[in-house]
This record gives sequence, structure tokens and C-alpha cells, in this order.
Amino acid sequence: MRVCVDGGSCVGHGRCYDVAPALFEDDEEGYCVVKGDGSVPDGQADAARRAVALCPERAITLAE
Repeated sequence: MRVCVDGGSCVGHGRCYDVAPALFEDDEEGYCVVKGDGSVPDGQADAARRAVALCPERAITLAE
């Protein structure tokens, strides 16, 4: 499973890195970026799905 963020759609609500800090962080301007290469480690799939569901702009996608 891989997670991806559309940087053009993100407006910086921060819900993603609040619910999945192992997967996301904010950049210097407060927008979401994926940590690492986007691979979702074991045990983080539920957090990744929550981040997708909570993003108001639908900027986060998962590929299984």
C-alpha cells in the first residue's frame, strides 16, 4: 500500500499528520508531505485510511 498527497489540492488543515504522524508531516509552509517514499508500513494502514477520510480537499490517495 502506498499513500500520495496532491500538493496542489492540500490547503494545510493538518488532519493527516494529526491522525497519522508516522506517515505525514508538514512542510515549511504548513502543507502536508508524505514521509519517506509513501509506502505504508505494517500497522499503519488504518491510520492511512483515516487520513484519507478526514482530508476535506481529498488531497490524499491510497493505492493498494
